[in-house]
Amino acid sequence: MNASTYESRMQWFREARFGLFLHWGLYAIPARGEWVMNTERLSIDDYHSYFEEFNPRRFNARSWARMAKEAGMKYVVLTAKHHDGFCLFDSQLTDYKSTNTPFGQDIVREYIDAFREVGLKVGLYYSLLDWHHPDYPHYGDTHHPMRDNPAYKDKSHDLDNYLSYMHGQVEELCTRYGKIDILWFDFSYDDMTGEKWKATKLIEMVRANQPDIIVDNRLEASGGEYGSLASVTPSPYSGDFVSPEQIIPPGGIRNKAGEPMAWEACITMNNNWGYHRYDHDYKPASLLIRKLVECVSKGGNLLLNVGPDAHGEFPEGSVVILTEIGRWIRKNGDSIYGCGESGLEKPEYGHITKKGNTYYVHVMEGPIGPIPVKGIPADKIVNARLLASGAELPTTTIWTTHNYPDYTFLYYGPNELFTYPLPDPINSVIAITTKGDL
Repeated sequence: MNASTYESRMQWFREARFGLFLHWGLYAIPARGEWVMNTERLSIDDYHSYFEEFNPRRFNARSWARMAKEAGMKYVVLTAKHHDGFCLFDSQLTDYKSTNTPFGQDIVREYIDAFREVGLKVGLYYSLLDWHHPDYPHYGDTHHPMRDNPAYKDKSHDLDNYLSYMHGQVEELCTRYGKIDILWFDFSYDDMTGEKWKATKLIEMVRANQPDIIVDNRLEASGGEYGSLASVTPSPYSGDFVSPEQIIPPGGIRNKAGEPMAWEACITMNNNWGYHRYDHDYKPASLLIRKLVECVSKGGNLLLNVGPDAHGEFPEGSVVILTEIGRWIRKNGDSIYGCGESGLEKPEYGHITKKGNTYYVHVMEGPIGPIPVKGIPADKIVNARLLASGAELPTTTIWTTHNYPDYTFLYYGPNELFTYPLPDPINSVIAITTKGDL
């Protein structure tokens, strides 16, 4: 891996920090999650009725793009093909695609055009698994819907034939839709990893057609692993970033040499990636805002998921959350975009992010008295302002603070002693500009 080339293509990703994941496909019709074919052991014939019915007449890619933009996202990743094998693009290698349904449209094309129009980076998810292709392993596979169906026990499969198909579809995505910013593979497991996918050949083809593309680490890992990207000698197909799933790494992620790595936590709003009509267990926007900040403070990104419904619309619960996140980001986005680890000790009341010589102190829990900031001496501060309003926050050496010389104390209330409640109950951000690095 060429270090300078790597850093160049990763620059925008490290600055963006916040993206949207879109899981959408036939599984929106049964509305029981994106793994319904697996969990209910549905055969291809069982599942085919959803293909014949697929006609999301309310789908509007420009509406999706506007919501992502207004929520403060900088990039988006759409499931071009999920594990069920159904393609949202007009692949010439299969009939199992959106253009052959009653809907009849190339969804990937509409998605890419709409999101580019509003200035967002575009990414495509492609599942290495395929439960529709006849040559993907069935019986005995860990995940295939027919994994324990004795009728498939003696069925033979030509994996090389499947891999030719899979490589061909990835090449279509890399050559027919203009510049693609992210290719998000999903996922390796058991012995289905690395060269089992002919991964070196695959990634060479991808890089030849899309030299600036960013690729995740799942050609050799799952959402719970780092892969060789964390080693000092990564494989040719190690990818560019680690993709922890449904967890924010407690201490960020570093490689075996102790160096910080690029990573992106992919997180659902509720408990499913694909639309599930009974799943209303949405995480509140306040929590997701705080988790976004946590990711950035640890040097990572947050990829937040929405599963559109069978009509092609974002569920109401997702829209409410995106709207509230966007409202906060419009005032506080400077503490997210282009920011990363501060090098300072995490405060009990929140997190600290940093960009240049500005430290963003995220206060998520109201203090008693003034706000203690450790590691930024008062004589190093050029100014301290509430990011949302620009209001000055003075420092104080009031008598209650004398026992704590390692801290600088700031206050935003009417006086130094009484600073409750917080200006923003979700997260009040203090921007502290210093005289150079500390």
